[in-house]
Amino acid sequence: DPDKKTEVVLLACGSFNPITNMHLRLFELAKDYFHETGKYKVIKGIISPVGDAYKKKGLISAHHRVTMAKLATKDSDWVEVDDWESSQSEWLETLKVLRYHHQKLLSPGPTNSLQNAIPLTKPGRKRKQEPNRHDPVKKKNQSPDIKSVPQVKLLCGSDMLESFGIPNLWKSEDITEIVENHGLVCISRAGNSVQKFIYESDILWRHKNNIHLVEEWITNDISSTKIRRALRRGQSIRYLVPDVVQAYIEKNKLYSPESEDMNAGVVLAPLQKHASDSKN
Repeated sequence: DPDKKTEVVLLACGSFNPITNMHLRLFELAKDYFHETGKYKVIKGIISPVGDAYKKKGLISAHHRVTMAKLATKDSDWVEVDDWESSQSEWLETLKVLRYHHQKLLSPGPTNSLQNAIPLTKPGRKRKQEPNRHDPVKKKNQSPDIKSVPQVKLLCGSDMLESFGIPNLWKSEDITEIVENHGLVCISRAGNSVQKFIYESDILWRHKNNIHLVEEWITNDISSTKIRRALRRGQSIRYLVPDVVQAYIEKNKLYSPESEDMNAGVVLAPLQKHASDSKN
């Protein structure tokens, strides 16, 4: 019964500096995995590039990173780019971004017009019933089925999961809330090392049922770091990023030895913030 399936929204946070074919593959791999379980239906993928306040070395402006991600996903019928996180003046913990997107699904308010909410309807439903969806009377009569609220899960590569182990990069209570209330989908080509990492962490082990490990059999070792290196050296990046992204980078001359030195010597925002938190 398709109605019994839990709806899932996949959220990927990160620099996307620039977005690559690997980032886009993560979404496809995760969607296949969830659909193959027979228990889930992936209704949306969201790419949320980090804001400039993250202060990572070589991080070019969010405007360009968001634009490239939008270009890269313009042909996708389910993955979209959200610039809420990147437009904040301060760096935001990933948990806050997860909460924001969860909240947005719960309450399609002005930020989430009816138009944006349409994909959340059941495919079999007639369009003319659409306006009733916001009718509170109707809501009261619905059986309180928890599954009707899509789950927002954090989509990550194994490197992000292992970054949970870097001191002061993540707050342990944030990690707990992420795996407890939302869930992780981790795409890894070295399944064993990720499983070992989960085994060695009490927090992750306690919530391992909420961590979905997806084996990447067709391995793809493209990374944004390698893309930037090739660009600095005047080497081709074709077939590693979507053609529209390559064209945008060339047109705007985005990556250079100078851009790679941006934020050099600056402490990463989370490390700054958590270090000052622990002093207080």
